[in-house]
Amino acid sequence: MADIVSPAARSALMSKIRGGNTAPELTIRKLLFARGLRYRLHRRGLPGKPDLVFPRFKAVLFVHGCFWHGHSCYLFKRPSSNTEFWDTKLGKNRERDKRVMEQLREMGWRVGTIWECAIRGRTSNDLNQLADIIHFWLHGDEQEFETEAVRKGGK
Repeated sequence: MADIVSPAARSALMSKIRGGNTAPELTIRKLLFARGLRYRLHRRGLPGKPDLVFPRFKAVLFVHGCFWHGHSCYLFKRPSSNTEFWDTKLGKNRERDKRVMEQLREMGWRVGTIWECAIRGRTSNDLNQLADIIHFWLHGDEQEFETEAVRKGGK
C-alpha cells in the first residue's frame, strides 16, 4: 500500500516523534516516583543514555517503543513502503540496543527493559503489578529484567 501523504508531509510528521520523555516513559516514572523510588534521567555518561538510572541500585531501565525497536508484538507493524530503509533502520536499532546493554553490563550495571506493549494497549499489564515487579527487581540481585505485554484470556 502506498503512503497516503507526500514525502515532505511524512518527513514533517516523523520529525515530531520524540526520543525521550515519551508517554510510556512518563507513566513508568510516575509509578516509580509514587512508590518512593528516585532516579536520574537520560544520564549522558552511560552508553545509550538510559531512560531511568538508579545509581543506588546500580541499575538502569530502558522504556522501549515497540515500533522503533522492532519488538515482535501486536503494536509493531513493519511499514509496507520503503521496506529496505525500514529493515535497515530497525535492524541497526536492535544491534545498537544489544551493544549498549553489553557495555552497561561490562560496566557493572544491571539492565532492565520495559516494552511499550506492557504499558499500553489491549494486552498491557496492570500498572500496579508492573510497578511491583520493577520494585522487586531493583531491590533484588537479578542482572537483567524485561517485561512485555501479557496475553489475557488465553488468546
